[in-house]
Amino acid sequence: MRKIPPLAAVRVFEAAARHANFTRAAEELGMTQAAVSYQIKLLEERLGAALFARNGRAVVLSDLGRRIAPQITGAFDALGEAFASVRVESESVMTISAPRTLATNWLAGRLGSFQILRPELAVRLLVSDEMVDLQAGDADVALRGAAGPMPGLCAHFLMRMPVTPLASPGFLAKHPPVARPADLLRLPRITPADDWWDLWFGAALGDEIDRGQASGIRFDSQVLDGSAAIAGHGVAILSPPMWQSAIDSGLLVQAHPHVAIYRNNFWLMYPESKRNLPKIRAFRDWLLAELAGAAHHDPFGALISPETV
Repeated sequence: MRKIPPLAAVRVFEAAARHANFTRAAEELGMTQAAVSYQIKLLEERLGAALFARNGRAVVLSDLGRRIAPQITGAFDALGEAFASVRVESESVMTISAPRTLATNWLAGRLGSFQILRPELAVRLLVSDEMVDLQAGDADVALRGAAGPMPGLCAHFLMRMPVTPLASPGFLAKHPPVARPADLLRLPRITPADDWWDLWFGAALGDEIDRGQASGIRFDSQVLDGSAAIAGHGVAILSPPMWQSAIDSGLLVQAHPHVAIYRNNFWLMYPESKRNLPKIRAFRDWLLAELAGAAHHDPFGALISPETV
């Protein structure tokens, strides 16, 4: 363990030695001259030696003071450079955490416009379904699926999660028409054990129908489910805002028009302590503007605030 005198007293000594004047040191540190004198006295008592020689109102460094002052100033300069480098990196890098499907299918294609808007920022996108610790600084902001805001975090509603069965037109053309929700039980379904299927069937049919343990390809990602559906391997239960481009281009169509709403919504979250950082404000304003601009094309009601439902 390092045996270092109280850093508050060391800091006062460094300023007094640099200025060769207690009054100027007090002005720099926002202290009274008496407080500076007190801290110097504490440090001298800890060292058992004088650091300044006093001659009336004037003070000069003692031999010991002259010997250690440059080393202490150098140490504080090194500390200043270390924290400055961290500050510069923090101000110039924007780290965003987002779950896999939202990051891949929705956010990644839009981030270019933010980069054009703020070219001085290096944007890092952390793609993970695990929740990062925003308070610990694992990311600057997170786009999260959650039931609502979380303690200690600022939260802005982004979108709801509508879910509906989607399939390729070619797949549906090869199978009997889906006139009723129950007809989907006879078709190959992708990841049939997904709880979104339970949500959708529960909303469309109620609980009186045994949905059983249907066979089908099983994935652990909506990205893979949707890709398999586009390839014609079955019907996938998906959140259509994540697949809007595929729907608009005709690669995916609704196998049945019923839409259910998942209990969680997507939110933009960041620590309250960071709410006024320029890069946080810039990303927040850009993202909310992107969503406002998309409100004219919201066929599944994803952008309807839960407060208005």
